Amino acid sequence: MYTSDRENQAMQPAQPATDSVVLHVDLRDVVYALADALDLVGVDDVHHGKRVGTMAADCARPLGLGEDDCNFLFDLGLLHDIGVSSTRTHNRLVEEFDWTGSQVHCEHGHALLREFAPLAAMALPVRYHHTRWDRLADAHEVDGPTALKANLIFLTDRVDALAAPHYAGGGILGGAAHIRAQISTHAGTYFAPHLVEAFLHASACEAFWLQLEPRGLGAVLHNMAARRAPYRATLAELQQLARLFARIVDSKSPFTAEHSRGVAQLARYLGERMNLPRAQCEKLEIAGLLHDLGKLRIPDEILDKPGPLDERERQIMHTHSFETFQILRNIRGLEEITPWAAWHHEEPNGSGYPFRLHAADLPLEARILRVADIFQAMVQDRPYRRGLSPDKVLAFFDDLLAQGRVDGDILDVIRADLGSAYASASAVPA
Repeated sequence: MYTSDRENQAMQPAQPATDSVVLHVDLRDVVYALADALDLVGVDDVHHGKRVGTMAADCARPLGLGEDDCNFLFDLGLLHDIGVSSTRTHNRLVEEFDWTGSQVHCEHGHALLREFAPLAAMALPVRYHHTRWDRLADAHEVDGPTALKANLIFLTDRVDALAAPHYAGGGILGGAAHIRAQISTHAGTYFAPHLVEAFLHASACEAFWLQLEPRGLGAVLHNMAARRAPYRATLAELQQLARLFARIVDSKSPFTAEHSRGVAQLARYLGERMNLPRAQCEKLEIAGLLHDLGKLRIPDEILDKPGPLDERERQIMHTHSFETFQILRNIRGLEEITPWAAWHHEEPNGSGYPFRLHAADLPLEARILRVADIFQAMVQDRPYRRGLSPDKVLAFFDDLLAQGRVDGDILDVIRADLGSAYASASAVPA
């Protein structure tokens, strides 16, 4: 994906003729959606990655880098924190210039990206984007161009952390001189001297800072998307990227570990048992992998709470499926999958959330995903309890059925072969 846009078009692999699933999805839309998901971890500040990418691309131009490199740095900035799903980690990254443990999310991000070929070129820069310039020479796997990209992202990432107190009050210009002075003091230690010089050149104008405000960022994203050539994702790439999304979400909390993959597998199993076409089952599995993206905005202390949530916490939790909808609705080609994923807490009797839809408004796939979500959560071992026994699971579902909160025909499929349902919800693919 990151050789050049012209080469990308020429390199597009053809989808197998035997593959009946057709999803016309631009991988760049997915990357931007992933950036939106990652920025949710900021909870109150949801533009960190976009600002880092914007600044990195602007600083690259005084260095004489070409358009392809500037585009790469922009996307690298969007995804540099792909290893961060915890709000606690995000807060430390914003509030402290450097701290022990900052490398953990870099290693995690590296592990995620190196397995996905279209984004694999980002893996090493992400691994070293919190490594000081005067220590990068010890990283033997890092060549000169990679070191430059990693260190430039580190620099602009720290600029954004220093600017954080100024965004809320609209006084970013008032803090610019202080930020520039602080970055200058780290030339030759944290940051390469020539990168600091490029930053000082680029940031000397007011527009550099003003474009970091929400309205300015919207224009930057629009312009970047408009001038980029499309990259049509294959089904295999989309499935792999959905699994990558799921790993980010599921690593947010020990309570959610492997939940998305279990839901996806069970949803596909139920779809197959209910004789849905193969194409729908493939898409249902993708929806299952993506259904909890919105949980990235839920604070850790709420997700990790072992006891019942209070009313305020419950209201916050109820926002996550709408956040999933907000992320996925921007991906052209996922128009069918998006509501399935976002409606997994809607109930046939209309008492679900966040849209309060009734059975007549809910496609079968969304209703399957709801059952799969509940079932997987009940049978999965959690840090505070073991998975529930079959008798308790069925008793719980019977109670939901009596209240009109789940579909009886889907529950009949589970009841007919409970062992297979358990296996689908619990098995973790290699």
